Amino acid sequence: MADAGTPVNQQDRREQIRQEVLASGFVRIEALAAEHGVSGMTIHRDLDVLEQQGWLRKVRGGATSTPAALLETSVRARIADAAEEKARIAKHAIRHVSPGQVVAIDDSTSALAVAEQLAPLGPLTVVTNFLSVINLLSGEPGLHLIGLGGDYQPSYDAFLGLHTAGMARTMRSDVLFMSTTAVVDGHCLHRSQETIQVKRALMETTGKRVLLLDHSKFDRRAVHELAPLTEFDVVVVDAGTPAPLRDELRAAGVALEIAEG
Repeated sequence: MADAGTPVNQQDRREQIRQEVLASGFVRIEALAAEHGVSGMTIHRDLDVLEQQGWLRKVRGGATSTPAALLETSVRARIADAAEEKARIAKHAIRHVSPGQVVAIDDSTSALAVAEQLAPLGPLTVVTNFLSVINLLSGEPGLHLIGLGGDYQPSYDAFLGLHTAGMARTMRSDVLFMSTTAVVDGHCLHRSQETIQVKRALMETTGKRVLLLDHSKFDRRAVHELAPLTEFDVVVVDAGTPAPLRDELRAAGVALEIAEG
């Protein structure tokens, strides 16, 4: 909320409004005017600008977020989260790819970082349900791209659900790169059951399972269990993973590799 004693400039006010509509899905003009200490007409002008930029849609008495804006924010935030660690992990993990292989990529941004390094390693066939990967690799010479269709979920920018899982089970890959929302007591957990359906299908039909984990995954929580870490052929973590935790994982039989830099 704006402080009456500290005027907020126009640009900052519009950024605050943008963030609020993305967070809540709907904002009221009357409430925004009171919050920012400006007139309703000023808020109308702010919303006009933000609508022209594609962040929201004006409706009677307020504004709602647009699906495209929510998608851009969600995917952008996931990519930015632990970006340096994901890049180092991807640089290490790419050694598990050889020309001529079929490479499966899940809907994680950790695996997206691996996809960013695939083009020079062609010829390859890439199988994925992640639209961001499809858009990234589309048209790259030496790469044969197979997209797994199904129900498109904008919040994940991916195709998920039973149809996608069924298609994934018909695709045999040499190596699968994937990640998880959280790791608790040596088990991978996710927030979405639909995500797990596709990940399990990809795991069933690959020759090598490579799990990509930046150290923040060990501090998170989620509801749905995917698999224990011991079900993966390789688990790649970044150097920020505490040494005692690494020792604990190795003692539990996890095939751990450290992406040093």
